[in-house]
Amino acid sequence: MVSFSHHDPGTPEHEWAAAGTGNLPTLAPGVVPGAGERLVVVAAHPDDESLGAAGLVRAALQEGATVHVVVCTAGEASHPDSPTHTPQQLAALRMAELDVALGLLRDAAPEPTALSWEHLGLPDGGLADHWDVLEAALDGALDAPRRGDDPHSTATRSVLAAPYRLDGHTDHDTAGACAARVAARRHIGLLEFPIWYWHWALPRQREWTGWQTLPLDALAQEAKQAILGAHRSQTAALSAAPGDEVLLGAGFLAHFDRPVETFAWTPPTPRDSTSAAAVFDRLYRRKPDPWDYQGSSYERRKRAITLASLPRGHYGDAVEAGCSIGVLTAELASRCSRLLGIDASHVALAAARTRLEGAGNVSLLRAELPARWPDIPGNSLDLVVLSEIGYFLGRTELQDLLHAVARALAPGGDLLLCHWLHPIEGWELDGAQVHTMARELGWKNIVHHREEDFVLDILRSPGGTDG
Repeated sequence: MVSFSHHDPGTPEHEWAAAGTGNLPTLAPGVVPGAGERLVVVAAHPDDESLGAAGLVRAALQEGATVHVVVCTAGEASHPDSPTHTPQQLAALRMAELDVALGLLRDAAPEPTALSWEHLGLPDGGLADHWDVLEAALDGALDAPRRGDDPHSTATRSVLAAPYRLDGHTDHDTAGACAARVAARRHIGLLEFPIWYWHWALPRQREWTGWQTLPLDALAQEAKQAILGAHRSQTAALSAAPGDEVLLGAGFLAHFDRPVETFAWTPPTPRDSTSAAAVFDRLYRRKPDPWDYQGSSYERRKRAITLASLPRGHYGDAVEAGCSIGVLTAELASRCSRLLGIDASHVALAAARTRLEGAGNVSLLRAELPARWPDIPGNSLDLVVLSEIGYFLGRTELQDLLHAVARALAPGGDLLLCHWLHPIEGWELDGAQVHTMARELGWKNIVHHREEDFVLDILRSPGGTDG
């Protein structure tokens, strides 16, 4: 932990400028969330979001994103020696200032309801003892329904923004480290904004040279200064009495009068099977039928095409990988002697069990594929269905799954693949890539059907009477 005080003179802004903070690369297009996407901002104290990310929030709102600010503490310990304000009074004052600051940001949004915020009520200076509360709050904010959700995607893109995890203030470090863990676990991008770092660090500490910037035009700079001005308890003295001195002086605020905001950007890591269970359990808890399998005319038609494409009227042993809540499973069951449905989600399988109760030829298995591909004898399956599952695996995992399927299918057995053709945010593969990889098996492609939204292929294992 860095030892510093706001009373210290700190590193002057002109030294940072001379070192080249104005020459850092800009964030790539698409990093700032836009229409239908979400930005969740973590503030350890009221004013962190304004100092480090007011321009980011404003830009996301103007791009049509939904923004939610999670404020951890009320900042009641900012003036511990104040003779005029108790911690309770400071908390009330700072929360009122936060409301004004966020109101100014809300006024800049095309839709004022796009900006929301919550206060966790955690103790100022004690955030490290409440990591679990903050982590749960971030998960809740990221799981909440949002405008523009794509019914065919597991999640509209989200980005987390939080104080730099090595900012030097215990609450900032905790907020940043917690956000980093949540972002890594959920495979979403993280923007860390330094605040006290500019005060205590020196330009020769080179970590900042790998950071990136968000340019602020003249209107954005003016808006940010107005927003910072709302936090008067921090930018001006509470009174002339000792203990009520200004906390964020002119020298410190000069770091936040730049024509850019600066971030340490960690891109999202692609999801794979190891994250599937948690991702889909959250999805199904939020919405029991997230793709509207039962009500969507598109889904009904796609199932009809899937069933009509099967070249045989009846199959012996079959596996459906990614059976979800069992809607397609129920229809496949009438075409198979024995059918095993597999899914990674506990929640989805519970719904499938209810739907398939009484179907004596169907069994269900919860497993992450390919690591827990069941112990199926080689050359024993007549049909394997991979519908809307391939792009929820990493590239190597899909290769492993295809090889497991190849070992399990009998000569002349059929592999049916059906996948959505639009981008799948947060995952390595898309539908077209999945089908290209499957065709690398070198099997005869006996059915190929492609539309604007999905592609369906049936590949036949070699060696059968018609294979």
